[in-house]
Amino acid sequence: MLTAASLLFAVGCSSGDDEPDRRESPPQRDTSSRTPTGKAGAEAPPEKGSAKVVRTVATGLKSPWGLAPLPGGDLLVSSRDEGTITRVDGKTGKKTELGSVPGVSPGGEGGLMGLALSPSYASDHLVYAYFTTESDNRIARMLYDEKKPSGEQLGAPDTIFKGIPKGMIHNGGRIAFGPDKMLYAGAGETGETDLAQDKKSLGGKILRLTPEGEPAPGNPFDDSAVYSYGHRNVQGLAWDEQKRLWASEFGQDTWDELNDIEAGGNYGWPEVEGKEGEEGFRDPVAQWKTSEASPSGVAYAEGSVWMAGLRGERLWRVPVRGVEGEPEPQAFLEGEHGRLRTVVAAGGDKLWLVTNETDSRGTPEKEDDKILEVRVK
Repeated sequence: MLTAASLLFAVGCSSGDDEPDRRESPPQRDTSSRTPTGKAGAEAPPEKGSAKVVRTVATGLKSPWGLAPLPGGDLLVSSRDEGTITRVDGKTGKKTELGSVPGVSPGGEGGLMGLALSPSYASDHLVYAYFTTESDNRIARMLYDEKKPSGEQLGAPDTIFKGIPKGMIHNGGRIAFGPDKMLYAGAGETGETDLAQDKKSLGGKILRLTPEGEPAPGNPFDDSAVYSYGHRNVQGLAWDEQKRLWASEFGQDTWDELNDIEAGGNYGWPEVEGKEGEEGFRDPVAQWKTSEASPSGVAYAEGSVWMAGLRGERLWRVPVRGVEGEPEPQAFLEGEHGRLRTVVAAGGDKLWLVTNETDSRGTPEKEDDKILEVRVK
């Protein structure tokens, strides 16, 4: 188990072999003959895409936040404010509560947030969760035992990483395992803007960890979990087939962002917001007015990054595969389902989409929260 005091950082290295272990080194991008957003010759998605809700999977969710698809088609969903994890039958929508996560302290934008399944879930049955406690944000893993009674199926949390700053706002919360089988986490700067540029702080960063919670080999700074910095509040993480990491980020009052993440990259906050072309900072690939996005989850499917919008109440499509120049975002489902919190790739042209009207900022009297199946291209 790690504490914040042990997380000072610098350059990690690979195994030293001629062929690095892909399970430990950062994803090796295919950068041959690349355009700004894709590989030359790669089949680009259609100029104009589509997104259609084909069914409502489940309704009546309470402050849903994280979503993790299980083998076989069912889904695990976290409740930020209730501190519970629920299993949703992918065919019938039946909900079964697994149990509560001990230690969750909801408040403001904090609580039980991101979920991810272990890369070895088939054998170890471990579920990872990012959540807020009385003192910090942290990541724990729990054994999921389907044979136990409803409400008792989650084992005691094993905290693998702690000391991420907490606040009433900007707690980050998204976690995901990458192609390298390392755990990535978006950590917000809690409204303390200076944390984002402070390389000794975990706030305002994307973190990269081993499944046991150690700083991952190959990280850009010595003995540190920090993978990239200069972030305000990263809310979505997804990879494309070139192993590029895409992250969505809340702006302050001017520009929300979709960023192409590089190890060790400085994404500018609070010095810059949006595309300013300032030396030393990486500009976003796409940006939006905060009224049009306030982005949360992202997913990759059919050659595009799909980004859920909260305040914007729409699903954004950003074509990135084989696209020359700056991609042209396209909006779908505008105002049709309220605030959109999480989007997860479900294979092929299918996405799972989670609405978020019960997070204290929506209108639950008009819409309850649901999981939708969406077909895209």
